[in-house]
Amino acid sequence: MTEGVRGEGVRGGGDVERVLRGAAPHALFQEVRGILARDHGAAGAELLMVDYASARLQPVTAQPFTSDSVSAYNSAEGRAFGAQEAHVVPAGDGITVHLPVTVRGDRLGVLSVRYPAGVPVGGRLGALQDVADALAHEILVADRDTDFFLQARRARRLTLAAEMQWQLLPGRSCSRPEYDLGAQLEPAYAIFGDSFDWSASADHLTLTVNNGMGEGIDAALLTSLAVSALRNARRAGLDLADQAALADQALYGQYQGRLHLSMLLLRFDLDTGEVEVIDAGSPRVWRLRGGTVEPFGLEAQLPLGMFEDTVYTSQRFRVLPGDRLFFLSDGVYDVLSPAGEPYGLHALTRAVMNTRLLPPSQVPRALLEELPGYRGGVEAADDAMVVCLDWHGRPGTEPGDGER
Repeated sequence: MTEGVRGEGVRGGGDVERVLRGAAPHALFQEVRGILARDHGAAGAELLMVDYASARLQPVTAQPFTSDSVSAYNSAEGRAFGAQEAHVVPAGDGITVHLPVTVRGDRLGVLSVRYPAGVPVGGRLGALQDVADALAHEILVADRDTDFFLQARRARRLTLAAEMQWQLLPGRSCSRPEYDLGAQLEPAYAIFGDSFDWSASADHLTLTVNNGMGEGIDAALLTSLAVSALRNARRAGLDLADQAALADQALYGQYQGRLHLSMLLLRFDLDTGEVEVIDAGSPRVWRLRGGTVEPFGLEAQLPLGMFEDTVYTSQRFRVLPGDRLFFLSDGVYDVLSPAGEPYGLHALTRAVMNTRLLPPSQVPRALLEELPGYRGGVEAADDAMVVCLDWHGRPGTEPGDGER
């Protein structure tokens, strides 16, 4: 993206933020349209939100479930969304600038701004991106008070279980200097018990990947209880073993062992890359390092809620700058081909290498898109989850000893 010099009369990013903070939550985009016309000379604008499947960009309108969407990849808008930079498209009767709407690495959608033909837009790109960035922050805040933007993300209705699961998630991507994260659940509109969670502090990243038993509401309720218990323990300052124990007790107290949940709980030290991990019968871990893809073996312990008063112990390993980790639920690695062959090391290695140049925000969707082809068109028997983590390490620190 080419950064331009803002001209006279164009509002700065701080002014835009102040105006949007005073707008009604459902009227944010209407306010942005006014700002773009008044202060940036735009002839029109459109906001598109990425849908739950991360496949389509849905226009924000008063009517949910609109069919007037575009591809999140094979379109001009999708190019800005994928590359995360402005994309200028000249046409006979005008020029459209497509801008990513993203906050802290979480890609929400695209803001498309139209100008009459002949208007030079190169010098406006920086100011326009400031508007898109301010809008992204305000959409996250507005989601607490209005359904307007959440409805715009839906290509069709969610099942009730999927509604519950999506409300648990922290986002679908996150970026910091030390790492980049991306995650996706499928089928997006009818997921069952798979879930993920993350939280960052000044010195640590805590990542949780869950795979609950059952289907529908039962699976969603199980996962909701487990995630809430883990968050409660984490926010109380408990260590990993006690976080797992508290969640285990909560599930056993509710279900008496009838239902349980597999979990992988990790805590990354942002300075050293040292990882403390508890594997409670968890989703699988794979690592791409130096062009080699391999499963990452951990000592599996009992799933959460299977027995009363289970004691959990943590293990440790180290990630190095350049490592890419994959966390996969059984809906990925237990997929069977029409011939009954599991989606094993060979197929996964090929998929991982095919996506090695993509950022983590795009990798989960790309991997999940391969599954229907592997199944030969057979409908999925389980939901599937992929979480991808690129580890960069903290700038200015050297990786320590003790590499696994």
